[in-house]
Amino acid sequence: MIRKYIFGSPVQTGAVIENIPVSKEHPDFGNIVTMTPFCWKYTMQHDTRIFGLGESVRGMNKRGYLYESWCSDVPRQDEGTKSMYGAHNFFIVKESSLHETFGVFFDTGSRVSFDFGYSDYSEISVSCQDTGVVLYVITADANRGKESTLNNITRQFRKIIGMSYVPPMWGFGYQQSRWGYKTEDDVREIVNKHKQYGLPLEAVCLDIDYMEDYKDFSVDKKKFPDLKAFSQELKNDGVRLVPIIDAGVKLLDGYEVYDEGKENNYFCKKEDGKADYVAGVWPGRSCFPDFLRSDVRAWFGSKYKNLTDLGIEGFWNDMNEPAMFYSDESLAAAFEKLETFKGKNLDINTFFDFSAVSGSTFNRLDDYQRFYNRAETLEGEQKPHRHDTVHNLFGGKMTQAASEGLKSLMPEKRCLLYSRASCIGSHRYGGIWTGDNNARWNHMEQEIKMLPGLNMCGYLYSGADIGGFAEQTTEDLMLRWMSLGIFTPLMRNHAAWDAREKELYRFSKEATDSFRSILKLRYALLPYIYSEYVKAAVNSEMFIRPLCFDFENDRRALEIQDQLFVGEGIMIAPVCRQNENGRMVYFPEPMIQVTWKDGKTKCKNIKAGDSYIEMPLDSVVFFVRKGKIVPLFEPVMNTSQMKNNKYDLVGKGKSYELYEDDGFTSDIHLEGRIRILR
Repeated sequence: MIRKYIFGSPVQTGAVIENIPVSKEHPDFGNIVTMTPFCWKYTMQHDTRIFGLGESVRGMNKRGYLYESWCSDVPRQDEGTKSMYGAHNFFIVKESSLHETFGVFFDTGSRVSFDFGYSDYSEISVSCQDTGVVLYVITADANRGKESTLNNITRQFRKIIGMSYVPPMWGFGYQQSRWGYKTEDDVREIVNKHKQYGLPLEAVCLDIDYMEDYKDFSVDKKKFPDLKAFSQELKNDGVRLVPIIDAGVKLLDGYEVYDEGKENNYFCKKEDGKADYVAGVWPGRSCFPDFLRSDVRAWFGSKYKNLTDLGIEGFWNDMNEPAMFYSDESLAAAFEKLETFKGKNLDINTFFDFSAVSGSTFNRLDDYQRFYNRAETLEGEQKPHRHDTVHNLFGGKMTQAASEGLKSLMPEKRCLLYSRASCIGSHRYGGIWTGDNNARWNHMEQEIKMLPGLNMCGYLYSGADIGGFAEQTTEDLMLRWMSLGIFTPLMRNHAAWDAREKELYRFSKEATDSFRSILKLRYALLPYIYSEYVKAAVNSEMFIRPLCFDFENDRRALEIQDQLFVGEGIMIAPVCRQNENGRMVYFPEPMIQVTWKDGKTKCKNIKAGDSYIEMPLDSVVFFVRKGKIVPLFEPVMNTSQMKNNKYDLVGKGKSYELYEDDGFTSDIHLEGRIRILR
């Protein structure tokens, strides 16, 4: 059952697509402490657990910490980070009594603060300072059959927010990326090296280096003289290019995108409603399209034609929180402040004040308060709203602009699209990667704990930068993270310009051989991953789940935060500690252990309970659930070579229902597309 409540004057976020009547009663759970500003509180029991909140740090169970829903550029994230790149305001309060378990979604574009027992361990407090909130409270269906309460509440929520984005099949292949592939020759070398070493490769992502002076929808012809011919050359080998697009448009007269945006008043305005807001990003002084306006989204989405005409079928949108290095105002204030230090004896206090000035202009709250978006009210009236009051919608609306533009340009074909910033609602238009992580073992573990929350909020197509975007990765971390990455829908190896070069062939021969084996397993599993993903999207289910979502009465399963179910038939338990060759694994039911190495599998029966499982660094170990089978197909170099007629089945189930389509169709449905494998 879903109940809807409205408090204050919310804007239209577009998150919920079903028409749910507004309840006049008081919410069944918790108390509304104040309506303006909004504050909701709930008293927890001693064993209450909290699941959800999408892209957020710490455990799958969120109890005990503070979180903020505020799309942020956080290149140095850790377990103390309160805000990430996404704003995903849905969570489930799991009580020991299932009829007291419920889900809540706070639908707003404003900053939301979540105190999950930090100030008072027995209390949840959710507050929103700015525009109003639409509150949805969800309880499990009484006639849910064998479906768990947690899965049922999640499915109801997923249904009202609409079907998750489904990428083309090639989007499930292995992507190689780096900030620093500057020329056509750089990319060609990457592709040729993968072929030379027998490493499967689906796509190469282009960071800002391909652009002319960091201008959106431009190509530097000195670096890429004929991108259309080059794109086709790579496609002939089954490899695609995936270029980046940023939110900021370079302020430059004569630059087509800027000129059109300025002439048509498409950019965000200052308070006077006339002057375009200007801030610095990659190209320097830039303007920001007002993505909350449908006409601006249509215009910006049409600009992708500049690149689709060159054969491009996939994009990643970046810097769309939006990230800002400075505004004209904050930069002027910083220079003025620096002047005050001239000629002074800088002691311990003044030196640290001085050193902080250069970074003081980065993503400032007062800069977000300097400009305005035009957002729709629930009554359909478009009004100016100060940006910070609708901030969390910006990146998701950019994704919507891109998706709708690409559908208009290629209506019969799905394109690959993923973003850094997001909000619930944009999950219908594209996926996400989880931003600028680091080459640390705990960041790999963070991904494991984050994936279920993302799935709860509709972001099935998600994944982290394998091996870490920043810092210097190690060979063993890459091997372990790749062994996790083969089970995530988005599988991308991406790195910063100053990080270690970590293309898989740059490591030792032994490691390269193991990477080849790992990638072969990815492509052997890819039809299963694609099939389970589409079924999860169509049925409003989770592709990746915690153990307790299927075994909610199992107290041990409730405690497990580093194992995952992947689709209907697989459980994984990644090793995320250095120099460990195995780990303890909890089995809520008997399973089949599958060890993969060099295209060969070894299977072993495992009893329910706790077992120590050896997991050699050169192998991948996963588990097939009781009564299930998983198909392993013949590995290929990329999806253009895929043939689904040769496969082996692992597990002890009777059959597997494989979803199949042409990998591109925009008409997604299950009827008539299921093949039974026995």
